[in-house]
Amino acid sequence: MNVELNALGGSDDVAVVEPEVARIERPTLHNVVVSRLRDMIIEGQLPAGVRIHEGQVGLQLGVSRTPLREALKVLATEGLIELIPSRGAFVRKLTVKDAHDMLGVLSSLENLAGPMTCQNASDEDIREVRRLHEEMLAFYAARDRLQYFKRNQQIHSLLISLSGNESLALVHDILQTRMKRIRYIGDQKEESWSAAVREHEEMIAALEARDGARLSSAMVGHLAGSWERIHSEI
Repeated sequence: MNVELNALGGSDDVAVVEPEVARIERPTLHNVVVSRLRDMIIEGQLPAGVRIHEGQVGLQLGVSRTPLREALKVLATEGLIELIPSRGAFVRKLTVKDAHDMLGVLSSLENLAGPMTCQNASDEDIREVRRLHEEMLAFYAARDRLQYFKRNQQIHSLLISLSGNESLALVHDILQTRMKRIRYIGDQKEESWSAAVREHEEMIAALEARDGARLSSAMVGHLAGSWERIHSEI
């Protein structure tokens, strides 16, 4: 902390304190509960359509009902659960039409984002995408499905964010969040998982070449592959 002393009216000194850099906050209980519940939904520990028993889940996580209910509200805004008055919280169940409609919109958004991302991303941005991709591949090699999936989603979000179009990124994030569970189950089979990895390799290559049309084609193709992988699982 830097302090500057100014002489005012004789011997009186005034200390001018410069603002300190904001401290990095540790994860709060609220954020931890939200993250854990989200993972439980993605992995299927809380299956689609089931009612979430607050007492049992709270006991399992070692938390009271207050932080649990607050976390459920967050997941409701994400579209992962439904809060039904007088009935409770239910894991949202998507229909085949729901999934098809959302993938169609995501495909349009990613097709639009490709050229903008290749134009606006800095070299450092592209290196960060590559870094996340390499981490994803490491989780793939270790067959750590959940951590692989999280890196996968980070890559998609970053590619869209780098387009520089905030409205596009906002809508994309909403739909991507609602489809987490369905897209997670799409990689259950080994051949499907390896196909998804190959599609990601093409996306990264297109980005590094700054070929917007190629990146759009790769992302749209990846979503088409996702539909083939998930529609029979819903």
